[in-house]
Amino acid sequence: MNILYKLCGILGILMMNSDLLIGQPEAEIKSSAGVPSLFIDDKLYPPFAYMSYLGEKEYYEEIAATGIHLYCFPAYLGDRGINAGSGIGPFRKPAWTGKNQYDFSSMTEDFEKIIKSDNQAKIIIRLHLDPPLWWEKLNPDASSQLPDGSTFRQCFASEKWRNETGKVVEDCLIWLLNSSYSKYLIGIHIAAGGTEEWFYHAQQRDDRNPVRTDAFRKWLRNKYKDDTIALHRAWKDSLVSFNTAMPGNINEERAGRWRDPEQEQKMIDTYQFHSEILRENIEYFCKIVKETSNRSLLTGAFYGYHYYVTDPRMGHGALAKLLKCNDLDFLSSPNTYNRVIGEDWPPFTPIKSVQMHGKLWLAENDTRTSITTLLKDRSKGIAPPGQYESGVWLGPEDMRTSVSFLWKNAGRMLTNGYGGWWFDMWGGWYSDPELLYVIEKTKDLYTSYPHDTGDKMRSQICVIYDEQLCFRDASYGNLTEQILSNRYPLGKTGAPYDLFLRTDVEIILPDQYKIIWLLGFSELKIDETRRIQEWQQKGITVMFTDSGGTRISKDDEEVYVKQKVSWSDSELRGIFENAGVHIYVNSGDVFYIGRNWLCIHSIIGGERTIKFPFFTRITDPLKNQELSNRTDEIKIHPESKSTVLLRLDPL
Repeated sequence: MNILYKLCGILGILMMNSDLLIGQPEAEIKSSAGVPSLFIDDKLYPPFAYMSYLGEKEYYEEIAATGIHLYCFPAYLGDRGINAGSGIGPFRKPAWTGKNQYDFSSMTEDFEKIIKSDNQAKIIIRLHLDPPLWWEKLNPDASSQLPDGSTFRQCFASEKWRNETGKVVEDCLIWLLNSSYSKYLIGIHIAAGGTEEWFYHAQQRDDRNPVRTDAFRKWLRNKYKDDTIALHRAWKDSLVSFNTAMPGNINEERAGRWRDPEQEQKMIDTYQFHSEILRENIEYFCKIVKETSNRSLLTGAFYGYHYYVTDPRMGHGALAKLLKCNDLDFLSSPNTYNRVIGEDWPPFTPIKSVQMHGKLWLAENDTRTSITTLLKDRSKGIAPPGQYESGVWLGPEDMRTSVSFLWKNAGRMLTNGYGGWWFDMWGGWYSDPELLYVIEKTKDLYTSYPHDTGDKMRSQICVIYDEQLCFRDASYGNLTEQILSNRYPLGKTGAPYDLFLRTDVEIILPDQYKIIWLLGFSELKIDETRRIQEWQQKGITVMFTDSGGTRISKDDEEVYVKQKVSWSDSELRGIFENAGVHIYVNSGDVFYIGRNWLCIHSIIGGERTIKFPFFTRITDPLKNQELSNRTDEIKIHPESKSTVLLRLDPL
């Protein structure tokens, strides 16, 4: 019966199903004004969306009234919560109810809520692939196997899990594409693991399933080209073979030191394999979505969190390879969770590398506000006692700060040329006229002003870091965090910076940069040394921070600051100025500029002087007021706890 159902579904797609051919939108990512951008039916579309775990009609109607028509909603193959550590319950009924048996009623309910609130809706489904409990019990050989002999969800290295889940995804897509909802559907956000973000649940990290060991050995053969001598040399073990090699102990005791690759390559290989298994899964499921939808649906995933999540056990160290996947359209992460006023909240990933490889970045703006609700108050039986009630789950105390936060989100998206969704997790977080106004105007500013690369305000600071640095960190990321904590002062130097992956060193065009900071590199490779020499010959200042300190080279002079790996914004500002970088403002506020937009976020009000290296027309876009028709300097007077957004038109 299932084969017949599947064939009928495929025939329905091929035989000109009227709903599908006439109504099915075609979504794709194409370049616009120098950045990957969202197009629907060949028209540029604002990349701003709304999502809630507990989607309610009243909030969908409020969002539709702002002019935003792009929505995301969650769907689940399994029947368990997204965070095994917290014990959170599931947000929806499972779609995978038995072998060849499905219940798509939760998706139907979500579609109906949205389209009855907004008949212009375009929808991306976040599809979580963790299996239901019944499947785990039937398939212990494809599940994570724990030291005590029990099982836990899927084994990410299992081809059986991948293939059976892939078939379910395909069947789900066939149902969707042949349903009346297909004309609203534009994409599938492929999700799995902890909090839907392709993290290993803690129980899966040290999976004892033999298929994981077999996959590791296969991976080693590929890395070392089936050369046993090469493996012996790398692991410093003359007895190991490709048939006997075992993964390192990912749950070993934490140590406050860096690993020596000469002696501990086995652990480094284990972490690399650990990450690449997740990368392979994302690619596999994205390919299914593309092939089943005749490439009409977008695909995306959460991945590449290494600029913030520094624990290598989480599995996010294979972004460089994932960016080469032609079946992946967008990537996403939340903004950094240091959610205090006056700090930059950068994404977890190097946006410039993502964009350079043709992927759209969509920020998950799960921004708490003064009216943020708690899960326990919005639902029954989902929130475990004492969970999701404090810390990051609480918003600021006042509406002014809340509005400032949302404008900071908006300013970062506009100046960097990416989109995102407003993640109203439990519902009602943005249900206030002041907050809805920010959401509405963000979309309006994107659509009302011409898009421009903003060449005159391009960054003169290039920061490059190594996503695999944490593989060498025996402290499970504590030492890595000391280096990457520079993300906070970087946002307050008064000059923009571009962030790239180490693997993109060869293709980064250096001519616009005055300084290039190699942040957290271990020993340099031969091609990197050659590249640094080329930069220095061009007069570019090079900073090089490793575990021992920071080296700063300009022309023929070099300064080495031992054990200095983290810097303040004022220290960086001085280094950047000495390198010839233009500093727009020296107030220590969060500052973004790019693509003809300027954003400044302040804790303390007062006068700010912003200086430009060009003459420009300046407009307050919210008041539609020209502040100057030609100037290279402007004084503004932001209030405390505020974010100011200005439009620039360089002359």
